Amino acid sequence: MPELPVNEPFETRITEPDGSLAALAAASSPDDVRAVAAQHPECLSAWAELGERALADGDAVGAYAFFRVGYHRGLDRIRGAGWRGTGHVPWAHEENRGFLRSLAGLGTAAGAIGEDTEATRCSDFLMQLAPDRPR
Repeated sequence: MPELPVNEPFETRITEPDGSLAALAAASSPDDVRAVAAQHPECLSAWAELGERALADGDAVGAYAFFRVGYHRGLDRIRGAGWRGTGHVPWAHEENRGFLRSLAGLGTAAGAIGEDTEATRCSDFLMQLAPDRPR
């Protein structure tokens, strides 16, 4: 009978800094979103929002940079929450979404600048982590 890992959660859930999501919801301009990221640099949703806005403005390189910050900070955060390479980071848990949006956006931005291997890797990783993510 195979042994199951005892220390790894089936699902990993992270949190955003106190007040950061409310501040982000109140942001009405790109400068407001930048201010949220500056005030709450650990807010993954702020980095995802900055990346999504950059993509919408046609700035794939800027988007790539914003998404990469959210992705790497998010990886640190899920590892700190117990993730060790397997298990889900469910989309259904709202505070996971900043990380998952950053990962999805990183893949999109990577594809836009010709980093096809990274785009594929991000897509595959996102499917592994959050099979519940809406398409």
